[in-house]
Amino acid sequence: MKVIETGLAGLKLLEPRVFGDARGFFMETWNEARFAEAGIDARFVQDNHSRSSAGILRGLHYQIQHPQGKLVRVVQGSVFDVAVDLRRRSATFGQWYGVELSEENQRMLWVPPGFAHGFYVTSPRADFVYQCSDIYAPAHERTLLWNDPSLGIDWPLIAGEAPLLSEKDAAGVLLAEADVYEEL
Repeated sequence: MKVIETGLAGLKLLEPRVFGDARGFFMETWNEARFAEAGIDARFVQDNHSRSSAGILRGLHYQIQHPQGKLVRVVQGSVFDVAVDLRRRSATFGQWYGVELSEENQRMLWVPPGFAHGFYVTSPRADFVYQCSDIYAPAHERTLLWNDPSLGIDWPLIAGEAPLLSEKDAAGVLLAEADVYEEL
């Protein structure tokens, strides 16, 4: 597995070894010992799978209590995946990282606790799967506004059209007003 440092402490882009032939392919998506060697020491308690259509943006989500680390990947289609550092004491607080995750590139992103996370679907349909290091705690879920001008996220919007958002995501808050992590 190739580990690519993103410039945001703890956030890692992963390129697994893929073994393919005329029959298809095989790749290892989680191996506790190998990931620990790469600096990802996680225990997962929940797996999720979402399907979305082109132009849908989900996020930017985080939990102020029960912060979740997430190992994310796309098994069908493609997305532009984004993580924003919300750890106040981090040298990269308020900075974002974005990358294409797709069934073709088979990349994964490790999003450690302390980051907001979201994705925008760039293909006709995308199946997005992720493992979480802590439980879903809706009472502690927060949403950072996807288009906060202070973040300046360069979303690759299809034809420049506004994304399709849930009510929760449309009501996200600006970073200046957001609950952030003081201790992580």
